[in-house]
Amino acid sequence: MNYIGSKYSLLPFLDECISKVTDKDTSSKVFCDLFSGTATVGKHFKKKGFQIIANDLQYYSYILCQQYIGNHKALYFSGIEKEINDNRTSLFASEAMNNVCQYLNSIKDVEGFIYNNFCKGKHKDNEEYRLYFSDENGLKCDAIRQKIESWHNENKITKNEYYFLLATLIENIDKVANTASVYGAFLKKIKTSAQKTLTMQPAEMIYNDIEHQVYNEDANTLIRKITTDILYLDPPYNQRQYSANYHVLETIARYDNPVLKGKTGMRDYSDQKSSYCNKRKVKETFDDLIMHADTKYIFLSYNNEGLMSFEEIKDIMSKRGEYGCFEKQYNRFKADNASETRHIKANTTTEYLHYVICK
Repeated sequence: MNYIGSKYSLLPFLDECISKVTDKDTSSKVFCDLFSGTATVGKHFKKKGFQIIANDLQYYSYILCQQYIGNHKALYFSGIEKEINDNRTSLFASEAMNNVCQYLNSIKDVEGFIYNNFCKGKHKDNEEYRLYFSDENGLKCDAIRQKIESWHNENKITKNEYYFLLATLIENIDKVANTASVYGAFLKKIKTSAQKTLTMQPAEMIYNDIEHQVYNEDANTLIRKITTDILYLDPPYNQRQYSANYHVLETIARYDNPVLKGKTGMRDYSDQKSSYCNKRKVKETFDDLIMHADTKYIFLSYNNEGLMSFEEIKDIMSKRGEYGCFEKQYNRFKADNASETRHIKANTTTEYLHYVICK
């Protein structure tokens, strides 16, 4: 999914640099992705055989991490096989996952919270409606989300199956969102991609025999509770709060009927504000994190437009041991609010991968 600060395009750079520093240490088996986002980096190192500790303060991110990091064994949905398969047994997990997604694609529409608050819907004569989704997709989203919750509440699906279905919904509803990548605002007219029908395409499964850990906590609180070999940090760089930019996905993930405010339908996110987005607090917060990390190696992704300066980061990280830094220039993707396309701006940014080999 489109995500601010996604490291997908930088994975080869990150892998190469982290390997240069850590590869001689064959005892390093635990990789912690403390600000996981959409779990892009954690997924990559899970596939390389690491035990992953994933964390994010946003609940929709926690759901994605539970699916892509926490889930590592086959899911059969045996508790609902009669409902979705007309008494036919699924012998293969892949078939079971496809079957349940196809079933959810076919269920009857429901006028629920998403349709009533994030679509034109019944507000056709009121210009104050929010147009995050087409009416069709709002109705489908509500139907699917309510069915998933019903199965969960009735103990017909396991927690791992619940995470798989929620992650699948989040990934696929984002593909048909009527926004310019983030949910800080919606477009006035339904763009082409948002006119497509919401379809539950199964989320990726990464199988292995390793038990992973997934958390939904403040990073500076969690760092005091965990031990890792490689600590990878990708905190927010600037003053934009992720909770504001992805509030609709948070509401779909929680489905808690929150009180919405303003034209954009913002939910209360006062308990999810990050100090890494606060110029006055970020340096002290980062210092606290670094000094309490129980790890062999620390890596920090941060670009040249961040709230902390290069020297501030170097000074703090150098307290823990042997400091170094890699850098890479790349073209940034930016959402173009005036059109339906995304394009590359002419300017480039520099991504720094600061690291320290801890004493």
